[in-house]
Amino acid sequence: MQTPLILAIETATRSGSVCLTRGDDFLSGVSDEPTTSHSTHLLPAIQQVLGNAGYTLDDVDLFAAASGPGSFTGLRIGLATAKSFAATLNRQCVGVPTLEAIARAGGPSERIVALLPAGRGELFAQLLAVAADGAVIPIDQAAHLKPAQVWEKYSSIRNLKWAGEGALIQAPALKEYATANNISFVEETDLATTGDSWRLVPSCENLAAAVAAIAFSEFQRGRAGTAESLTAIYVRPSDAEINQKWPNAKQPSN
Repeated sequence: MQTPLILAIETATRSGSVCLTRGDDFLSGVSDEPTTSHSTHLLPAIQQVLGNAGYTLDDVDLFAAASGPGSFTGLRIGLATAKSFAATLNRQCVGVPTLEAIARAGGPSERIVALLPAGRGELFAQLLAVAADGAVIPIDQAAHLKPAQVWEKYSSIRNLKWAGEGALIQAPALKEYATANNISFVEETDLATTGDSWRLVPSCENLAAAVAAIAFSEFQRGRAGTAESLTAIYVRPSDAEINQKWPNAKQPSN
């Protein structure tokens, strides 16, 4: 089979993005603003990306989507869209953990913490490594933590990158913790910078491109699946589930 045409969807973050690649070759991409709604902007973005590259949906060989963690509503929109396309066109698809995509977008690194806002001032966090060829290696499991817990969890690692929307939002607190603990903090512009320091990776313009890159790697390894195999990684319960659980927990037992 020829190198697959991949449509990648990323709706786990507030801004979201879509891209089209031919294997590792980036063809077209669109990123939204944080204030836009995935429910209204995703399909027009997909049409724009395909049109800019001169393709139609029927030409796509592989669908990829960020599978979480991230925005509960956003994840469901992106995954449902990818699943419907894959099922209708009888194509394969790949779900890509959002934190792995963030790490991949941050470039090669021995240690990188990917962070996403989890609501209520908390974070989704995971420690990963990224090889020179772009392979992403999880070092621990994705977790749902308060910012102070994240800083403490990784405080013993002095040569570390921090990436993702959560890292950018929490940059002042991250810098304050690093300074208080005699850790050099660098708001990094050169991703090749090395040395014992905590380095903040700049914002990624199109995270869907990293989703596509990981999906292509999974496809090459024979790990692409069917539409039914595409599932969300939530890490924590939704607010609705939490609100439903607590009243039940408070009911007196019979």
